[in-house]
Amino acid sequence: MSTMAPRRVSWRFMLGHPARWVALGAGSGLSPRAPGTVGTLWAWAAFVVLDRWLDDRAWGLLLLLSLALGWWACTRTARELAVADPGAIVWDEVIAFWLVLWLLMPAGLLLQATAFGLFRFFDAAKPGPVGWADRLYKLRPGEAIGWRQGWGILFDDLVAALCTLLVLALGGTLWRAM
Repeated sequence: MSTMAPRRVSWRFMLGHPARWVALGAGSGLSPRAPGTVGTLWAWAAFVVLDRWLDDRAWGLLLLLSLALGWWACTRTARELAVADPGAIVWDEVIAFWLVLWLLMPAGLLLQATAFGLFRFFDAAKPGPVGWADRLYKLRPGEAIGWRQGWGILFDDLVAALCTLLVLALGGTLWRAM
């Protein structure tokens, strides 16, 4: 376990290494209030911009590469901050919400906003399987922050994304059945 005191995030800290820039969502994780929500909003905006140039195959590849890059970046940044799952790390929200939007599109603004609200609910409240996923990779007594926690940072948000997609699919099925 790290005996180092937790560090604070800042623009200077973020710009000190590319892993920090990735993990902190290009600065969206520096928000003093609700960094996860700000990171998810950044992900939404970035998706809208990138979706003009990326087809499904490119999105799939980008998500896989972003997952690998994010695992490294989140692990390294958590170690440097001396916190197993810092709130400022928002790359997990970015990847997870990109996955939601990629599988949801084409969708209107109302459905995208509903997906945003559901994702934020699952990510913040951590009901059921999201809470399980969050607890699965928590730091154990005597354990140093490592790859296990880096994966845990990402994993619960991926489960939140899957829960979001499941609720949207069930809602769509019920809506069509009416």
